[in-house]
Amino acid sequence: MRRLGTEEWAGLAMLVVAIAVAGPALFGVVDTVIPHAWWIVLFVLFVAALFTTVATAAGSRQLSYGAFAVAVVASWVVLLSASGMGLLSVLLVLTAAVSVYVVPLPVGLVTIGLNTVVIAIGLVVTGQGKADVTITTGFYLLIQLATLLSSVTLIREQRMRRELAEAHVELQAASVLLSESTRTAERLRISRELHDLIGHQLTVLTLELETARHLEGAASRTHVERANLVARELLGGVRATVGQMRTETPDLEQALRRTAGDLPGLDVSIDVSPTVRVDEEKNAAFVRATQEIVTNTIRHAGARELWISVTADAQGTVLEARDDGRGAREPVLGNGLRGLRERFQALGGDLAIDGGNGFRVTARVPAP
Repeated sequence: MRRLGTEEWAGLAMLVVAIAVAGPALFGVVDTVIPHAWWIVLFVLFVAALFTTVATAAGSRQLSYGAFAVAVVASWVVLLSASGMGLLSVLLVLTAAVSVYVVPLPVGLVTIGLNTVVIAIGLVVTGQGKADVTITTGFYLLIQLATLLSSVTLIREQRMRRELAEAHVELQAASVLLSESTRTAERLRISRELHDLIGHQLTVLTLELETARHLEGAASRTHVERANLVARELLGGVRATVGQMRTETPDLEQALRRTAGDLPGLDVSIDVSPTVRVDEEKNAAFVRATQEIVTNTIRHAGARELWISVTADAQGTVLEARDDGRGAREPVLGNGLRGLRERFQALGGDLAIDGGNGFRVTARVPAP
């Protein structure tokens, strides 16, 4: 079950505030200009439209715009149709705060201006004096501006943190692949030197001893045979060591943990089966897959947890990733995921995506 985060708690707080300020009118303590039942319907419409605005802000822009417009107009009607305004003007402050997530900043400022005019009209209609109208209107204007600008600052900070996390993942992936490439080049260099120097010398020694074995003298032949056996065993051991250095497999689990580690706001769990063995090319593919998956999770999913597992069987090696984010019924592949699919297809495998419950990615490569 997904844990409640700051956005969910903020939504609950917003709901509590809306009900609290509307409580007197909701429970009939304050009379309404229109029938009480219709006033309640308008208030429910306002709350529903406000939450629809927030819920669809990252999806359908047209729906979010429409819901925001309904919330704004409904808040005006709710405010003006109550005989005593009380704290109902706070509802307009809520629309100003939500505007940052939906419409551009200039539109939000226009909304604040219209809200302020509505508040002033409401105060005049209820018979407030000029001083009270000026002070109360100015107070709510400042509150709306402070809320709007605070939300703008928060969103910018969140965007910068997200961009920093994406850059961190990309840098870690590049570092992992570079270190693997460096180690591979170093292993090849050492193996060539071992083969060219020690291997050549031992081969010459073996040939010399083979010649000496045919010389006369039983005692000499016994020692020569032993030396010949030791030399051949040593040569075989050097060649086996060289072969092992050439075929040593990268540590995939360590590479994935380095790529997806220490990310603010996202807890990534890595589980690599002990039976997984991949060469350098497949290791690079899985590292790039993890990088793209983590980046997309940070950028689009709104998730707090991401689980990545790598298993192997007779058919091949499979990487599975899923998060607890919002998902997408019809996921659209960007350049990163399309390039990732092409990379796995070039290795003889494939990449599948499912956005139904959270977001799932499955990458497969065949067994050697």
